[in-house]
Amino acid sequence: MTEVPSTPSGSSNAPPPAPVVNTPAVSTTNGYAVVALTLGILGWTLIPFLGSIGAIIFGHIARGQIRRQPQDGDGLALAGLILGWISVGLWLIGVICFILFFGGLAALAAMNA
Repeated sequence: MTEVPSTPSGSSNAPPPAPVVNTPAVSTTNGYAVVALTLGILGWTLIPFLGSIGAIIFGHIARGQIRRQPQDGDGLALAGLILGWISVGLWLIGVICFILFFGGLAALAAMNA
């Protein structure tokens, strides 16, 4: 009979374990930030007032989430907020000018009547 050579206790003939590769954590872009920027752009083009309101809402939500969880997209959310607030501000100025203009016309017509 042939004898199997004995190995010291605790050692084996198995290969050493593979080295652990530390890959950096992949950060994702916040989805609400992308929506905020998209609505901010749409607020200037296809959906004038509602897109701007949506950009403001989603921009604030996205920035809050980004502060709580480390994610990318703070610049996108900020850009959506800026586009939304500027658009809403211009809408308000336009409505005030409209009211003042036609209110002034009505006052002139009432004085001349």
